[in-house]
Amino acid sequence: MLRPQETESRSRLPLDGLWDFRIDRDGAGYDERWFSAPLQDARAMVVPSSYNDLVVDAEDRNFFGDIWYQRTVRVPRGFAGDRVILYFESATHRATVWVDDLEVTRHEGGYLPFEVDITDHVTAGRTFRLTVCVNNTLSFQTIPPGVIEDTPTGRKQIYWHDFFNFAGLHRSVWLASRPASHVDDLTVVTGFEGTTGSVRYDVRSVDAQQLTARAVLADADGVVVAQGDGDQGELHVDDVHLWGPGDGYLYDLTVQLLDGGTIVDEVHQHVGIRTVEVRGTEFLINGQLFHFKGFGMHEDHVTIGKGHNDALMVRDFELLQWIGANSFRTSHYPYSEDVMDYADRMGYVVIDETPAVGLNMGLGGGIFGGQGYTTYSPETVNDTTRQRHIEEIEGLVARDKNHPCVVIWSIANEPESETEGAENYFRPLFDIARKADPQGRPVGFVNVMLAPYGKCRVSQFGDVLMLNRYYGWYVNTGDLEGAEHAFTEELRGWATEGKPIIITEYGADTMPGLHQLPAQPWSEEYQVEYLAANHRAFDKVDAVVGEQVWNFADFATTSGIMRVGGNKKGVFTRDRQPKAAAFALRERWS
Repeated sequence: MLRPQETESRSRLPLDGLWDFRIDRDGAGYDERWFSAPLQDARAMVVPSSYNDLVVDAEDRNFFGDIWYQRTVRVPRGFAGDRVILYFESATHRATVWVDDLEVTRHEGGYLPFEVDITDHVTAGRTFRLTVCVNNTLSFQTIPPGVIEDTPTGRKQIYWHDFFNFAGLHRSVWLASRPASHVDDLTVVTGFEGTTGSVRYDVRSVDAQQLTARAVLADADGVVVAQGDGDQGELHVDDVHLWGPGDGYLYDLTVQLLDGGTIVDEVHQHVGIRTVEVRGTEFLINGQLFHFKGFGMHEDHVTIGKGHNDALMVRDFELLQWIGANSFRTSHYPYSEDVMDYADRMGYVVIDETPAVGLNMGLGGGIFGGQGYTTYSPETVNDTTRQRHIEEIEGLVARDKNHPCVVIWSIANEPESETEGAENYFRPLFDIARKADPQGRPVGFVNVMLAPYGKCRVSQFGDVLMLNRYYGWYVNTGDLEGAEHAFTEELRGWATEGKPIIITEYGADTMPGLHQLPAQPWSEEYQVEYLAANHRAFDKVDAVVGEQVWNFADFATTSGIMRVGGNKKGVFTRDRQPKAAAFALRERWS
């Protein structure tokens, strides 16, 4: 499945803007067939955005269940004769779609795209009614998981991820056209030897038995550097300009389906030629040692929640560049395709993560409520959950396989990993991730403090070790000398595993403007001293090849006494202004 694009044979129409919107408080929408007529009692809602932060009523903001979107769409006359496609970049966490009165598709999974061919149900030049019912309810069989609990004041949605359960149509919706005979998927695998680069390509087409495929590779100036014929092939590039950290050089691969000399279909794919390798405790990009400097991040902004916005994206990357970061993790879900494209272009290195966060009742139950559950059991996280997890892994790799920025697949964040149930649950998932990726990138998961060195039973399966640790915050609180000692000792233990270690989270909640001498937790001074103590621990252990602070910016969470207006571990505030720690990191990283 390729994202809609503009080419000689394809067009796309964005469906972003104001839609009609209604919260289905009584769960009556399906039975009353809200899709079959203009949505009654509707109000305006922006797509893309999270609806939660646009409303002012607490019951609306925290609603779980069905939420309905609707708008009228006119099919361009230019789409006549082509296939007409609806493409959703995401719908959190699941969606049902109707064209007029007809249900055309359902999709599960809130952060990956889906599409449906509606050619037989619409007419070029005419309008149709598009209705989408989005549902944000979580259960033990969803990724991420949650549970509905009955309380004295009604049913409540409990979830075990430490960020707000934003919902809605967070990313763009497209109406697109493509030929009946078309390229359905394209895979590229790159490498180089000396100064010669290689691009292996594999084209998958639909209804193209009588057509021939041609691949043309051009450099950034549009000069053709290699070309080949056939559905599969390998192109060679002399004097190759490699894609690398800080140097987002991209070639353009054009794939055409030809009927003689006539172009039937054409698609474009940006290509960054580079290699990724794990060698013992070293992590290498293009054969050169690489040290991760950056952040765990969230798609989270004031007002729009997880809604994608190009201007806010550019601002975030400007701050990454200013502070000297070279990487980030898509914690804890796949990010917008626009973000991945921009990371390619800007030369940022990405750890790409599935939405498998909250698979840990020992952690989530203790912090966020809903205690008393067993993580892995027939009644909780079970085989059905794992099948959904598999679909998320395969979907993530399928979407992002061609991005040079992606160097590691992270298949879960902070799951329970110290038990036999965890070992049995995760063992096959690593094999599935490796099988799905034609580029053979390293695969790992993010380990939590409850499964320290010597107790984790899942880290054995990973190619890298990714650790979230809060010495000096959740443990050794206020005792940075003790925190540095304890962290150093644990890191030295992990180093004996012979794998690269990336610290994927370390951080301290900090109220902007709170200053204290001597430094105390929650003050800006303490955040600076906390980071310095952690850095001293990292620098003592050669196997540590990366540091990603938690978090890039303050972000929204569910309400609770541990969170003052959200998670305040950001180096920047939620509106992207620097705390004192930002300047300290800039000095270290630059």
